[in-house]
Amino acid sequence: MADELQDFYAIIPAGGIGSRLWPLSRADAPKFLHDLTGSGTSLLRQTWDRLAPLAGDQRIMVVTGRAHRAAVESQLPGVADHNVVLESEPKDSTAAIGLAAAILRRREPDVVVGSFAADHVIGDARGFRRSVREAVAAARAGYVTTIGITPTEPAIGFGYIHAHGDTMGIEGAPTAHAVRSFVEKPDLDTARSYLEQGTYLWNAGMFIARADVLLEEIGRTKPELLAGLEELADAWDTSARGAVVDEVWPRLEKIAIDYTVAEPAAAAGRMAVVPGDFDWDDVGDFASLAKLQSGGRANNLAVLGDGARILADSSSGIVVSHSQRLISLIGVEDIVVVDTPDALLVTTSANAQRVKGVVDALKISGRGDVL
Repeated sequence: MADELQDFYAIIPAGGIGSRLWPLSRADAPKFLHDLTGSGTSLLRQTWDRLAPLAGDQRIMVVTGRAHRAAVESQLPGVADHNVVLESEPKDSTAAIGLAAAILRRREPDVVVGSFAADHVIGDARGFRRSVREAVAAARAGYVTTIGITPTEPAIGFGYIHAHGDTMGIEGAPTAHAVRSFVEKPDLDTARSYLEQGTYLWNAGMFIARADVLLEEIGRTKPELLAGLEELADAWDTSARGAVVDEVWPRLEKIAIDYTVAEPAAAAGRMAVVPGDFDWDDVGDFASLAKLQSGGRANNLAVLGDGARILADSSSGIVVSHSQRLISLIGVEDIVVVDTPDALLVTTSANAQRVKGVVDALKISGRGDVL
């Protein structure tokens, strides 16, 4: 394709179980493998389809767990075998993205890499790609770059990016701003103030940089972690890979790239952000899934699941049915019902974020059979 970015390689970290979407999302069937939009394709496949026009099928690398390899390759038949990176155990985003960057730098020293989560929903693929093109231009100029989503409401479920008011004047990235800081999820009053100020963007966890720049940033904060990633990358395309992975991967520090790269780079003035004016959702819990399925309409009952058998009277919220059970709802508002063959969840949209606590409790009690 003429529109492909010749120096760009996309990375899709496909990990995590999406614990706030339990019992729909499980360790052996995490949320990125599910169709949560009713489109007929999984979130992972939708991510691939957004990136392929930018990178091409042969320049997309997927980092996932060994247990998910078969499902990932089934959903992505175009992925090249050498572009599937398997983790023996989860080590969070720095290890996943950093290893991919280190491998790709050895194959192509000047490559620009971009990391995009496998489980996000984006309605405007063209708008997304316009923003990525700007971010790649800023990355070529030496910045670690992110795409921040222009807020449409005072959301408290997302982190925020505080952008400098003036643009940076980067060729090919006319809307890029310097990042002042990253902000954790705020309370409602703080989120409202961010929306009013107009210089705060939602943090969508998209990071674009030259591979060498990204690895240099990791090395500034976590030199031991970088050393491990470099050792793995040295062996990756050789017969020694298996032995080196078994030795090195277990001792890598488990830490998010927000803390090793994004926040330190922003504090040092080495971070840029491109505002993204496209629909985006990380589908972080059943409240956001209900909103997504209902199109934002209040007093609506969203239903997800093939062959779901639902009888509802004066009820709203969401029902996810993966069993043949008949579910009847009468006079309940903002209800969340998730029915699977071995586990049933009943809560409300207001308490949807607390589902992760159930998962934590099941882990502590040794009930891993339902996780």
